[in-house]
Amino acid sequence: MQLELRHLQAVCQIADSGSLGGAARRLGVSQPALSAQLRRIERVTGGELFVRGRHGVEPTPLGRFVLTKARRVLTEMETLGAETRAMATDAPLRLGCILLVLIDGLLTRTDLTPAGREITVDVEHSVTALVRMLGAGRYDVILYGEVNDHEVALPRGILARTLVPKEPFCVRMSTRHPLAEREVLDLAELADEQWMTLVEDDDGGPEALVEACAKAGFAPSLRYRITDRKMRHDLVAAGRAISLTQPTAPPVEGTVMRPLLGTPITGRIRLAWNRAAVSAAQADTLYRAAAAAYLANVDNNAFHRAWWNAHPEAHPVLG
Repeated sequence: MQLELRHLQAVCQIADSGSLGGAARRLGVSQPALSAQLRRIERVTGGELFVRGRHGVEPTPLGRFVLTKARRVLTEMETLGAETRAMATDAPLRLGCILLVLIDGLLTRTDLTPAGREITVDVEHSVTALVRMLGAGRYDVILYGEVNDHEVALPRGILARTLVPKEPFCVRMSTRHPLAEREVLDLAELADEQWMTLVEDDDGGPEALVEACAKAGFAPSLRYRITDRKMRHDLVAAGRAISLTQPTAPPVEGTVMRPLLGTPITGRIRLAWNRAAVSAAQADTLYRAAAAAYLANVDNNAFHRAWWNAHPEAHPVLG
Protein backbone atom coordinates (compact mmCIF):
# COMPACT_ATOMS: atom_id res chain seq x y z
CA MET A 1 0.00 0.00 0.00
CA GLN A 2 1.13 3.53 -0.78
CA LEU A 3 0.11 6.59 1.19
CA GLU A 4 -2.56 8.70 -0.50
CA LEU A 5 -3.98 12.13 0.28
CA ARG A 6 -6.98 10.55 2.02
CA HIS A 7 -4.59 8.78 4.40
CA LEU A 8 -2.86 12.05 5.24
CA GLN A 9 -6.25 13.70 5.76
CA ALA A 10 -7.27 10.90 8.11
CA VAL A 11 -4.11 11.25 10.19
CA CYS A 12 -4.57 15.01 10.47
CA GLN A 13 -8.23 14.62 11.37
CA ILE A 14 -7.41 12.17 14.17
CA ALA A 15 -4.86 14.62 15.57
CA ASP A 16 -7.23 17.58 15.28
CA SER A 17 -10.15 15.69 16.84
CA GLY A 18 -8.13 14.10 19.61
CA SER A 19 -10.02 10.83 19.24
CA LEU A 20 -10.81 8.19 16.67
CA GLY A 21 -14.52 8.58 17.31
CA GLY A 22 -14.48 12.33 16.69
CA ALA A 23 -12.35 11.94 13.58
CA ALA A 24 -14.64 9.22 12.23
CA ARG A 25 -17.68 11.48 12.61
CA ARG A 26 -15.95 14.32 10.80
CA LEU A 27 -14.78 12.03 8.02
CA GLY A 28 -18.20 10.40 7.69
CA VAL A 29 -16.94 6.85 8.31
CA SER A 30 -17.38 4.34 11.11
CA GLN A 31 -14.84 4.20 13.94
CA PRO A 32 -13.88 0.55 13.21
CA ALA A 33 -13.23 1.46 9.57
CA LEU A 34 -11.01 4.38 10.60
CA SER A 35 -9.15 2.21 13.13
CA ALA A 36 -8.46 -0.36 10.42
CA GLN A 37 -7.27 2.37 8.07
CA LEU A 38 -4.96 3.78 10.74
CA ARG A 39 -3.39 0.34 11.27
CA ARG A 40 -2.69 0.08 7.53
CA ILE A 41 -1.15 3.56 7.54
CA GLU A 42 1.03 2.65 10.51
CA ARG A 43 2.31 -0.44 8.68
CA VAL A 44 3.47 1.84 5.87
CA THR A 45 5.05 4.44 8.17
CA GLY A 46 6.73 1.77 10.25
CA GLY A 47 5.31 2.41 13.71
CA GLU A 48 2.53 3.76 15.90
CA LEU A 49 1.37 7.28 15.11
CA PHE A 50 -0.90 7.74 18.13
CA VAL A 51 -1.13 6.51 21.71
CA ARG A 52 -4.09 6.78 24.05
CA GLY A 53 -3.60 9.50 26.68
CA ARG A 54 -5.63 11.04 29.47
CA HIS A 55 -7.40 13.39 27.06
CA GLY A 56 -7.83 11.08 24.07
CA VAL A 57 -5.23 10.04 21.53
CA GLU A 58 -1.91 11.84 21.29
CA PRO A 59 0.69 11.64 18.51
CA THR A 60 3.89 9.73 19.11
CA PRO A 61 7.25 11.26 18.03
CA LEU A 62 6.81 9.42 14.73
CA GLY A 63 3.24 10.69 14.57
CA ARG A 64 4.35 14.29 15.04
CA PHE A 65 6.89 13.86 12.22
CA VAL A 66 4.25 12.41 9.89
CA LEU A 67 1.75 15.14 10.84
CA THR A 68 4.25 17.89 10.00
CA LYS A 69 4.87 16.38 6.58
CA ALA A 70 1.20 15.61 5.99
CA ARG A 71 0.05 19.15 6.76
CA ARG A 72 2.70 20.53 4.41
CA VAL A 73 1.60 18.23 1.57
CA LEU A 74 -2.11 18.99 2.11
CA THR A 75 -1.43 22.73 2.17
CA GLU A 76 0.48 22.47 -1.10
CA MET A 77 -2.38 20.51 -2.66
CA GLU A 78 -4.89 23.12 -1.51
CA THR A 79 -2.73 25.84 -3.04
CA LEU A 80 -2.44 23.86 -6.28
CA GLY A 81 -6.20 23.42 -6.41
CA ALA A 82 -6.85 27.10 -5.78
CA GLU A 83 -4.39 28.24 -8.43
CA THR A 84 -5.54 25.80 -11.12
CA ARG A 85 -9.24 26.50 -10.55
CA ALA A 86 -8.51 30.23 -10.57
CA MET A 87 -6.85 29.83 -13.98
CA ALA A 88 -9.76 27.76 -15.30
CA THR A 89 -12.22 30.65 -15.36
CA ASP A 90 -14.69 28.69 -17.45
CA ALA A 91 -15.03 25.93 -14.84
CA PRO A 92 -18.50 25.99 -13.26
CA LEU A 93 -18.92 26.68 -9.57
CA ARG A 94 -20.46 23.56 -8.06
CA LEU A 95 -23.11 24.25 -5.41
CA GLY A 96 -24.59 21.50 -3.27
CA CYS A 97 -27.50 22.15 -0.96
CA ILE A 98 -30.21 20.77 1.27
CA LEU A 99 -33.72 21.57 0.05
CA LEU A 100 -34.15 24.72 2.12
CA VAL A 101 -37.01 27.10 1.38
CA LEU A 102 -34.65 29.77 0.07
CA ILE A 103 -33.21 27.50 -2.65
CA ASP A 104 -36.12 28.17 -5.03
CA GLY A 105 -35.50 31.91 -4.82
CA LEU A 106 -31.74 31.50 -4.95
CA LEU A 107 -31.88 29.66 -8.26
CA THR A 108 -33.86 32.45 -9.92
CA ARG A 109 -31.37 35.19 -9.05
CA THR A 110 -29.39 36.77 -11.86
CA ASP A 111 -26.42 37.78 -9.67
CA LEU A 112 -25.32 34.18 -9.07
CA THR A 113 -22.59 34.16 -11.68
CA PRO A 114 -19.61 35.51 -9.72
CA ALA A 115 -16.61 36.47 -11.83
CA GLY A 116 -18.29 35.17 -14.95
CA ARG A 117 -18.52 31.54 -13.75
CA GLU A 118 -21.56 29.42 -14.36
CA ILE A 119 -23.10 27.59 -11.41
CA THR A 120 -24.30 24.01 -11.23
CA VAL A 121 -26.68 23.03 -8.40
CA ASP A 122 -27.40 19.62 -6.88
CA VAL A 123 -29.80 18.88 -4.03
CA GLU A 124 -28.89 16.27 -1.41
CA HIS A 125 -30.96 14.83 1.44
CA SER A 126 -28.04 14.18 3.80
CA VAL A 127 -25.95 16.89 5.43
CA THR A 128 -23.23 14.34 6.14
CA ALA A 129 -23.01 13.38 2.48
CA LEU A 130 -23.08 17.03 1.47
CA VAL A 131 -20.14 17.90 3.75
CA ARG A 132 -18.19 14.80 2.74
CA MET A 133 -18.54 15.69 -0.95
CA LEU A 134 -17.46 19.26 -0.23
CA GLY A 135 -14.32 17.96 1.47
CA ALA A 136 -13.67 15.55 -1.39
CA GLY A 137 -13.97 18.28 -4.03
CA ARG A 138 -17.29 17.15 -5.48
CA TYR A 139 -18.76 20.53 -4.50
CA ASP A 140 -17.10 23.92 -4.21
CA VAL A 141 -19.72 25.42 -1.90
CA ILE A 142 -22.67 24.07 0.07
CA LEU A 143 -25.74 25.56 1.71
CA TYR A 144 -27.18 23.59 4.61
CA GLY A 145 -29.12 23.74 7.86
CA GLU A 146 -28.54 22.74 11.47
CA VAL A 147 -31.23 22.30 14.13
CA ASN A 148 -31.03 23.50 17.75
CA ASP A 149 -27.51 22.95 19.14
CA HIS A 150 -26.39 20.46 16.50
CA GLU A 151 -23.17 21.49 14.74
CA VAL A 152 -21.96 19.85 11.55
CA ALA A 153 -18.22 19.13 11.64
CA LEU A 154 -16.46 20.53 8.58
CA PRO A 155 -13.36 19.06 6.91
CA ARG A 156 -9.97 20.74 6.91
CA GLY A 157 -9.66 23.53 4.37
CA ILE A 158 -13.34 24.46 4.55
CA LEU A 159 -14.54 27.91 5.57
CA ALA A 160 -18.08 28.65 6.73
CA ARG A 161 -20.32 31.61 7.41
CA THR A 162 -23.66 31.65 9.18
CA LEU A 163 -26.44 33.06 7.04
CA VAL A 164 -29.31 32.90 9.54
CA PRO A 165 -28.24 32.09 13.12
CA LYS A 166 -31.76 31.31 14.28
CA GLU A 167 -35.24 30.77 12.88
CA PRO A 168 -38.19 29.24 14.78
CA PHE A 169 -39.58 26.08 13.26
CA CYS A 170 -43.36 25.95 13.04
CA VAL A 171 -46.02 23.33 12.32
CA ARG A 172 -47.95 22.82 9.10
CA MET A 173 -51.36 21.19 9.46
CA SER A 174 -54.61 20.78 7.56
CA THR A 175 -57.00 23.71 7.45
CA ARG A 176 -59.59 21.24 8.79
CA HIS A 177 -57.53 20.45 11.88
CA PRO A 178 -59.32 21.35 15.16
CA LEU A 179 -56.35 23.53 16.15
CA ALA A 180 -56.06 25.29 12.80
CA GLU A 181 -57.78 28.42 14.08
CA ARG A 182 -55.31 28.88 16.92
CA GLU A 183 -52.64 31.58 16.44
CA VAL A 184 -50.00 29.75 18.49
CA LEU A 185 -49.73 26.05 19.35
CA ASP A 186 -48.44 24.42 22.50
CA LEU A 187 -46.38 21.38 21.49
CA ALA A 188 -48.07 19.31 24.21
CA GLU A 189 -51.39 19.73 22.35
CA LEU A 190 -49.95 17.70 19.46
CA ALA A 191 -49.20 14.54 21.44
CA ASP A 192 -51.71 12.38 19.54
CA GLU A 193 -50.71 13.51 16.05
CA GLN A 194 -49.04 11.57 13.25
CA TRP A 195 -45.84 13.42 12.39
CA MET A 196 -44.12 13.68 9.05
CA THR A 197 -40.52 12.59 9.67
CA LEU A 198 -37.95 15.18 8.66
CA VAL A 199 -36.29 14.45 5.33
CA GLU A 200 -32.79 15.18 6.62
CA ASP A 201 -31.91 12.85 9.48
CA ASP A 202 -28.37 14.05 10.23
CA ASP A 203 -28.80 17.78 10.80
CA GLY A 204 -30.03 17.40 14.38
CA GLY A 205 -33.68 17.74 13.38
CA PRO A 206 -35.07 14.34 14.40
CA GLU A 207 -33.25 14.48 17.74
CA ALA A 208 -34.51 18.01 18.36
CA LEU A 209 -38.11 17.00 17.64
CA VAL A 210 -37.94 13.94 19.90
CA GLU A 211 -36.29 15.94 22.69
CA ALA A 212 -38.79 18.79 22.47
CA CYS A 213 -41.71 16.37 22.50
CA ALA A 214 -40.23 14.52 25.48
CA LYS A 215 -40.09 17.79 27.41
CA ALA A 216 -43.74 18.31 26.44
CA GLY A 217 -44.58 14.90 27.89
CA PHE A 218 -44.91 12.59 24.88
CA ALA A 219 -43.04 10.64 22.22
CA PRO A 220 -43.94 11.71 18.66
CA SER A 221 -45.42 9.15 16.28
CA LEU A 222 -43.19 9.45 13.20
CA ARG A 223 -45.15 7.83 10.41
CA TYR A 224 -44.06 9.23 7.06
CA ARG A 225 -40.66 10.01 5.56
CA ILE A 226 -41.27 11.47 2.13
CA THR A 227 -38.87 13.55 0.05
CA ASP A 228 -41.38 14.66 -2.58
CA ARG A 229 -42.60 18.08 -1.47
CA LYS A 230 -46.01 17.90 -3.18
CA MET A 231 -46.78 14.49 -1.69
CA ARG A 232 -45.86 15.76 1.76
CA HIS A 233 -48.18 18.74 1.37
CA ASP A 234 -51.01 16.55 0.05
CA LEU A 235 -50.80 14.25 3.08
CA VAL A 236 -50.87 17.22 5.44
CA ALA A 237 -53.78 18.84 3.60
CA ALA A 238 -55.69 15.56 3.83
CA GLY A 239 -55.23 15.60 7.60
CA ARG A 240 -53.15 12.42 7.66
CA ALA A 241 -50.09 14.05 9.25
CA ILE A 242 -48.58 17.28 10.53
CA SER A 243 -45.05 18.42 9.86
CA LEU A 244 -42.33 20.73 11.10
CA THR A 245 -41.37 23.36 8.57
CA GLN A 246 -39.33 26.48 8.16
CA PRO A 247 -41.25 29.67 9.01
CA THR A 248 -40.44 31.09 5.57
CA ALA A 249 -42.27 28.28 3.76
CA PRO A 250 -44.92 29.56 1.32
CA PRO A 251 -48.67 28.95 1.77
CA VAL A 252 -50.01 25.66 0.44
CA GLU A 253 -53.67 25.15 -0.39
CA GLY A 254 -55.49 23.15 2.25
CA THR A 255 -52.87 23.75 4.94
CA VAL A 256 -52.00 26.38 7.54
CA MET A 257 -48.76 27.11 9.40
CA ARG A 258 -48.68 27.93 13.09
CA PRO A 259 -45.76 28.89 15.38
CA LEU A 260 -44.96 26.85 18.50
CA LEU A 261 -45.16 28.38 21.96
CA GLY A 262 -41.67 29.07 23.29
CA THR A 263 -39.96 28.17 19.99
CA PRO A 264 -38.70 24.77 21.22
CA ILE A 265 -37.11 23.92 17.88
CA THR A 266 -34.98 26.37 15.92
CA GLY A 267 -32.92 26.16 12.77
CA ARG A 268 -29.70 27.69 11.59
CA ILE A 269 -28.62 28.16 7.95
CA ARG A 270 -24.95 28.16 6.94
CA LEU A 271 -22.85 28.57 3.83
CA ALA A 272 -19.57 26.63 3.59
CA TRP A 273 -16.98 26.62 0.84
CA ASN A 274 -13.66 25.13 -0.14
CA ARG A 275 -11.12 27.91 0.10
CA ALA A 276 -9.08 26.16 -2.58
CA ALA A 277 -11.87 26.63 -5.12
CA VAL A 278 -13.86 29.69 -4.05
CA SER A 279 -12.43 33.14 -3.52
CA ALA A 280 -13.51 35.41 -0.69
CA ALA A 281 -15.28 37.67 -3.20
CA GLN A 282 -17.18 34.75 -4.74
CA ALA A 283 -18.19 33.47 -1.30
CA ASP A 284 -19.46 36.92 -0.39
CA THR A 285 -21.48 37.13 -3.61
CA LEU A 286 -23.10 33.78 -2.85
CA TYR A 287 -23.76 34.79 0.76
CA ARG A 288 -25.50 38.00 -0.30
CA ALA A 289 -27.57 36.21 -2.93
CA ALA A 290 -28.67 33.58 -0.41
CA ALA A 291 -29.48 36.29 2.14
CA ALA A 292 -31.61 38.13 -0.42
CA ALA A 293 -33.42 34.90 -1.28
CA TYR A 294 -34.15 34.26 2.40
CA LEU A 295 -35.34 37.81 3.06
CA ALA A 296 -37.71 37.57 0.09
CA ASN A 297 -39.55 34.79 1.96
CA VAL A 298 -39.84 36.45 5.38
CA ASP A 299 -43.24 37.90 4.53
CA ASN A 300 -44.69 34.52 3.52
CA ASN A 301 -46.14 34.26 7.02
CA ALA A 302 -47.21 37.23 9.16
CA PHE A 303 -46.19 35.50 12.40
CA HIS A 304 -42.63 35.11 11.13
CA ARG A 305 -42.42 38.73 10.01
CA ALA A 306 -43.40 39.75 13.55
CA TRP A 307 -40.81 37.40 15.06
CA TRP A 308 -38.17 38.55 12.58
CA ASN A 309 -38.71 42.23 13.36
CA ALA A 310 -38.33 41.47 17.07
CA HIS A 311 -35.07 39.51 16.61
CA PRO A 312 -32.52 41.58 14.66
CA GLU A 313 -29.75 39.31 15.99
CA ALA A 314 -31.10 36.60 13.68
CA HIS A 315 -30.64 38.69 10.53
CA PRO A 316 -27.88 38.01 7.98
CA VAL A 317 -24.77 40.15 8.44
CA LEU A 318 -24.48 42.18 5.24
CA GLY A 319 -22.18 44.96 6.41
